[in-house]
Amino acid sequence: MRHFLSLKDFDRAEILEILQIARDLKSRKITRDLGGTLAMIFEKSSTRTRVSFEVGAVELGMHPLFLSSKDIQLGRGEPMKDTARVISRMVDMVMIRTFAHARLEEFAAHSAVPVINGLSDDFHPAQLMADYLTLQELGYDSDAVVAWVGDGNNMANSLLVLASKLGFELRIAAPQGYEIAANVREMCAKFADKSGAKISFTRDPKVAARGANVLITDVWTSMGQEEETAKRLKDFKGFCVDRDLMAIADSRAILLHCLPAHRGEEVSEETFEANADVIFAEAENRLHAQKGIMVWLHDQNKQGDK
Repeated sequence: MRHFLSLKDFDRAEILEILQIARDLKSRKITRDLGGTLAMIFEKSSTRTRVSFEVGAVELGMHPLFLSSKDIQLGRGEPMKDTARVISRMVDMVMIRTFAHARLEEFAAHSAVPVINGLSDDFHPAQLMADYLTLQELGYDSDAVVAWVGDGNNMANSLLVLASKLGFELRIAAPQGYEIAANVREMCAKFADKSGAKISFTRDPKVAARGANVLITDVWTSMGQEEETAKRLKDFKGFCVDRDLMAIADSRAILLHCLPAHRGEEVSEETFEANADVIFAEAENRLHAQKGIMVWLHDQNKQGDK
C-alpha cells in the first residue's frame, strides 16, 4: 500500500511524475473520474487544506466526507488504529490533518486504503508539492537557489526533503534554538549525497537570501504554539522578509508563503503585496497538486491490486 505521508518516502522520479499529473490535470490535458469516497479527518483547523481537498475530490468524481475530530469518536479517545480500521473499510482514500506525525503513521499502518498527510507537526508535503508546481510554472527547476527564512518547522522539514531529493540548492536560515532537528538533517544529507543538492544552514537571513531566486517563509508561531508568541516575536527579530532582504536576493526573486500570513512579523505588508500574485497562485496550486497526489495514489494502489 502506497501512502503520501512524507516526501522522504518518494524518489525523484515519483515526485516529478506526481507533478506532471498535476500539470496535466490543471491544463485539462487529461481528466480523471476516480469515484469512491475521500474521508478528510481534521484534528487541526484549516482553510486551504479543506477547500482544496474537498474541491479536488469533487473534480475527480469522488465524494468528500468531512470528519472533525470533535464529531467522531477519535475526539473521545478512540485509538487511532481502531479509527483507521473502521473508516478504511468504508472509504477509498483518507486525508488527515493532525498534530504528532506518529498519529498519521499509526493510522496508515492500520488502513486498508491510501492515506495522505494534510499536515502534521513534522511534515507538510502536500504544500511543498504545490510550491514546487508553482516554481515549475515560473520556469524554475533544479537550477533554482531557494532560501528559507524562519522557523525550522514542518514546512522547513518538507522543503529540506524536497530539495535533497530533487537536487536544487537550499539555504536555511533559522534562529538559534529553532533549527531543523538533527535527525531530519542527517536523513536529508544522505538524500543530498545522491541527488547533488547543495544544502546549507545559517542563523543569518542575509546569508541565506543573498542572490537567491526564491525566498520562502512561514508564520513564526504555528497552531498549538500560541503560548510562545511573545518569546518567538523576540527570538525571531531580524527574520522578517522585507524590502531590504528581498533587495539582496536575485533582482527577479519571488517570495512564497503557505498562508495564513502574519504581516509585520515574518513578512512585511509591502513585500507580501508585491508578491501577492505568486503567493495566491501558490495557494491555488494546492488544489492541482493534491489532485495529482490523489490520482497517483489511486493508480499505484490499483496496480498493486493486480
